[in-house]
Amino acid sequence: MTSFPVDRRGFLAAGGAAAGILALQPAWARTNSHGTVHKGFQPLAGKDLTLTVAHTRFAVDGRVGHAIALNGTIPAPLLRLKEGENVRLTVRNELDEDTSIHWHGLLVPFQMDGVPGVSFPGIKGKSTFTYEFPLKQSGTYWYHSHSGLQEQIGHYGPMIIDPVGPDPVAYDREHVLLLSDWTFLHPHTVFTRLKQEGGFFNRQKQTLTDRLSGKADPMTAQERDMFARMRMDPTDISDTSEAAFKFLLNGHTSAENWTGLFRAGERVRLRIINAAAQTVFNLRIPGLRMTVVATDGINVRPVAVDEFQIGNAETYDVIVEPEDRAYSIVAETIDRSGMALATLAPRVGLRAAIPPLRERPTLGMKDMGMDHSAGGHGGSGGGVDHSAHGGAAPAATASAAPPMDHGDMDMRDKSKVTFPVEVGVDMIAPMPTDRTGDPGVGLENVGHKVLTYRDLIALTPNADTRAPTRRIDIHLTGNMERFMWSMDGEQLSENPEPYRLARNERVRMRLINDTMMTHPMHIHGHFWQLVNGHGTHQPAKHTVRVLPGGYVDLDMTADAPGDWAFHCHLLYHMHAGMMRVVQVRPLDGAAA
Repeated sequence: MTSFPVDRRGFLAAGGAAAGILALQPAWARTNSHGTVHKGFQPLAGKDLTLTVAHTRFAVDGRVGHAIALNGTIPAPLLRLKEGENVRLTVRNELDEDTSIHWHGLLVPFQMDGVPGVSFPGIKGKSTFTYEFPLKQSGTYWYHSHSGLQEQIGHYGPMIIDPVGPDPVAYDREHVLLLSDWTFLHPHTVFTRLKQEGGFFNRQKQTLTDRLSGKADPMTAQERDMFARMRMDPTDISDTSEAAFKFLLNGHTSAENWTGLFRAGERVRLRIINAAAQTVFNLRIPGLRMTVVATDGINVRPVAVDEFQIGNAETYDVIVEPEDRAYSIVAETIDRSGMALATLAPRVGLRAAIPPLRERPTLGMKDMGMDHSAGGHGGSGGGVDHSAHGGAAPAATASAAPPMDHGDMDMRDKSKVTFPVEVGVDMIAPMPTDRTGDPGVGLENVGHKVLTYRDLIALTPNADTRAPTRRIDIHLTGNMERFMWSMDGEQLSENPEPYRLARNERVRMRLINDTMMTHPMHIHGHFWQLVNGHGTHQPAKHTVRVLPGGYVDLDMTADAPGDWAFHCHLLYHMHAGMMRVVQVRPLDGAAA
């Protein structure tokens, strides 16, 4: 996985690759796409498919870098499957190193989940492995490597599972929009730089010039003082930025202008997948409202929005009804250092105006877990089981705390926490709040409707409406300066105890973000029901953004026996240790 030096022969090959970049994209990802409903589109479909993993070179804006591709394309082929069928997916590994494929969001037997060291040994170099499982669901999903940092350099692709019955979403045409981030640096070099200096790629730090420029300061004097005393950077929104990455949509940069075609009057379904390694995006189509109809493959009641934040590994399906003109699809990074751009147009060659990058956001007191305006906090009081072995009923949300003296507050005080903390934990949020009603960092005052998790309502009633019998508080922890990431203060490399659940147990997980970064948390083998005030119609999600200084409550039925990965889907956070195992017992055929 080293970078390739380009000699004269390589330079000529690079020129050919840059000129013929479409050859490295599958049909669905090529520019001037007609949409996957129209004839002529050839996804990889069927019940018995083969995927070959191999090294390749990938051209981005005329420059060529080392990549890992599936069946020779980046992104990987679109798998078009059918609910209710049994599939065989044979993976041929032509690398000299191990690889794997995780079927993100699919409910499969744990031995088929594709996580080396957790659910199977991995696929050795120069060997073959066959995944076999029934398709129990439909919707928009994706697949990617769970080995090392291969996902960063091309090992990912989309997957659509068509429903066995009529689709409740009516549409005339669809496009897959797969977002990713690409780097010409070796992924381990990126990781090393982050370990050497947490803000290495942050080129938007506040300076004295900013203070003297006369521009409005988004921070109060109190916030500036708090950040100074905490030795934290309020502009450290994302570990990585355009300083390290090119941002791609369907494998293309803005200059390459991926274009999805439509006819005026059509209902166009956009299946949007964030396959980026380390980038949270804010997606909008200026001048065109989007109606969200599904998230993480599961249908929701339609909700009209102008923008939404999509965390790593989340998917959203939206319906748009464009007029006879071109539109820009704008996926702006959460730190607003760059964007992935594409076009929706009725004809080839059209392009809409591209908006400038918006002002970069700044973190505040709420992101420190110090928002006194909210109604409660996620403390460790009555009925909460931190060890994942207790049986107490979920505790009610605490009442508002009295005013606090920030001058006396030590956010690094760990005396009241119930998990091991060393240098790997640099802060504990003193008053984390439920932030499911927030649109995401930097989107509070953009002047239009932004989706929040509280807008999501399941289209059909939840299958299990039992009240949870206990609540497990799980702290998302880290040390940003040392780039150490963990859960409950422990990294996976420290071999922590798994979170143990009884088979078919109904449990509530409270994910508490003690850090100042957004963490897209992913559970394997299950869906959570997001507790957002909608009773028996809580939306189902397999990946949930937990905002800085906030918490998210998630109800889950542990109906899949086995060992399941549970981790942050920021690739470098997971690689640094922000991953644990959820163990559901008994297994099939085993005694209780």
